[in-house]
Amino acid sequence: MASIKPSSSTIRVVEWDELPESVREIPSNLNPIAAGILMAHQVEWLSISAQIKLCEKGRRTGITFSEALDSVITAASRKSAGGMDVFYIGDTKEKGLEFIGYCAKFSRVIAEAQSSGVSDIEEFLFDDQDEHGNTRQINAYRIRFASGFKIVALSSNPANLRGLQGKVIIDEAAFHRDVSAVLDAATALLIWGGRIVIISTHNGKGNAFNQMVTDIRDGRYGDDAKVYRATFDDAVANGLYERVCLMRGETPTPEGKEAWYKKIRNGYGPRKAQMREELDAIPRDGNGVCVPGVWIDEAMQPGRLVLRLALQDDFTNQPVHRRDAYVEDWIMRYLDPVLLELNPEIRHFFGMDYARHRDFSIICPMSVDQSRHRDVPFVVEMHRVPSRQQKLVLFHTVRCLPKFSGGAMDAGGNGETLAEDTADEFGRSRINQVKITRQWYGAWMPKFVGLFEDGTITMPKDDSLQQDVRSIETVDGIPMIVKARSQDLKDPDLYRHGDFAGAASLANFATLEVAAGPVRVKSKGRRKASSMTKGYPA
Repeated sequence: MASIKPSSSTIRVVEWDELPESVREIPSNLNPIAAGILMAHQVEWLSISAQIKLCEKGRRTGITFSEALDSVITAASRKSAGGMDVFYIGDTKEKGLEFIGYCAKFSRVIAEAQSSGVSDIEEFLFDDQDEHGNTRQINAYRIRFASGFKIVALSSNPANLRGLQGKVIIDEAAFHRDVSAVLDAATALLIWGGRIVIISTHNGKGNAFNQMVTDIRDGRYGDDAKVYRATFDDAVANGLYERVCLMRGETPTPEGKEAWYKKIRNGYGPRKAQMREELDAIPRDGNGVCVPGVWIDEAMQPGRLVLRLALQDDFTNQPVHRRDAYVEDWIMRYLDPVLLELNPEIRHFFGMDYARHRDFSIICPMSVDQSRHRDVPFVVEMHRVPSRQQKLVLFHTVRCLPKFSGGAMDAGGNGETLAEDTADEFGRSRINQVKITRQWYGAWMPKFVGLFEDGTITMPKDDSLQQDVRSIETVDGIPMIVKARSQDLKDPDLYRHGDFAGAASLANFATLEVAAGPVRVKSKGRRKASSMTKGYPA
């Protein structure tokens, strides 16, 4: 076997005795080339060919172990055979040393079989440069191959992942200090044909890792991104217990397997949510998203419109009569045809989350039928619309809602004036002026979330609305809207803050809080929906 001398940048060669026990206890006759070295789920994982592949896993299922084998084969191969550098980024220094130890073990066996040169484990300083040009040196380990490629295990998160090229493995991604930044930076590696492998147990529903799992499954990363799930039970079914016995030099028995399995499960005691997260790859509510994407998908119905009125900042420089005329024309063209389609036989409510500049101002009509099913027939989104013109849109909408029974409005901050005016116009017993507090969230947001859980709500099929509902997070047991602003999917220049979720939860609050029957409202000189004609341009 050809030997590779330490590089000039090597601090020292790492001795075998320094590696973690989990590496050193692997039997010396373990042959990764022979059939049966990997369990079935490990083989399935390695067989996935995608530029971005993500594994949500239970603990000790052997996914990182199998990646070490794949990394050795990748780095030992010629470029023409798909060879490339491999960079491993764990959440701790110990993880990096364990991974490089696995690679060293596999490298030695493969090198003996194929007579390919491989170096010892070298410790060196990795030059890392941040976005401001500042350079630091972080501790790293590497194995170099005669192919010219190497495996590098970094002891901490590099500031500039974009400076790496090849295959990058992000292990226990959900536990990195800045999960979102690591995942965002890694995608730049794809430009030159790199590959990204993301492995982790879950760390709550609200974690960016779980968000990425959902986004890949929803197709937001395209066809060349795949998700794989490997649970503790998968590993048990594929021979984990038998391999544990092999390592310990014990003989596996059915009775021993049952006792071992129960011991693992019972070790979590009453912490069932943590057990499901760490063993079954089911993220805890924790401080996380509390409306699963599948519930929202089931609620969304095609053919329902999201009407958007987004104006320029200089719109306020126009005379008032011109502003009013512009918005009234918008109402006639876009809003009136939708109002005409509403079912005149059922009660209608509304919720409004007011915003003036940064966020969207949302009007959310909601009907309630005899079975108490909630339906959102359309949504109005307004951005940078002056309060006077928002009032025009809102009042017209309310006047045209069939069997209008009540509404609820966010009366905090700038929304207080419009909420008061609306209550004066339609009756203070009909319009709830809501000061949204933690106590309000605790009393009413679970009822809104329950609509999705029970399948008793329908809404427009719209990606931005889905993101808004997903922004409802459980914080210390209370579901609320706390997420930072996210980019609007229809207009990348705008941002959202769970706006629809706020308006819809207020609408549902109105359906529960308003006890009186429907009220007929006067048109104030404007045409009612029942007297309008169809055919306005959309």
